[in-house]
Amino acid sequence: MRPENRLRRSADFRHALRRGRRGTSRTLVVHAAPGDSGVRVGFAVNRTVGNAVVRNRVRRRLREAVRPQLGSLADSGSWDIVIRANPAAAAATFDELSGDLADCLASLLPVAA
Repeated sequence: MRPENRLRRSADFRHALRRGRRGTSRTLVVHAAPGDSGVRVGFAVNRTVGNAVVRNRVRRRLREAVRPQLGSLADSGSWDIVIRANPAAAAATFDELSGDLADCLASLLPVAA
């Protein structure tokens, strides 16, 4: 992902987690809060998901699942999005993760007209 699409500061993560809307699935929890500068996405994959190898694999898969959706997300305004992985994400396939992510985002964000 491009640097302008990454959520990096912990204050930005906290803002999205505390003030944003939440969408859930079996493998993911997605928080979305209105942002200031385009669409920025951050990932939270904690140790309950698995060891470092598993967590990094889940993070890479989520990054690739979000990449094709950035264009349509940008059409719906400025958003700060945090994607949290549940432990079930470790055993999920890429198709399951991308489907869950698409469902969560569709329930949270308005569709661009």
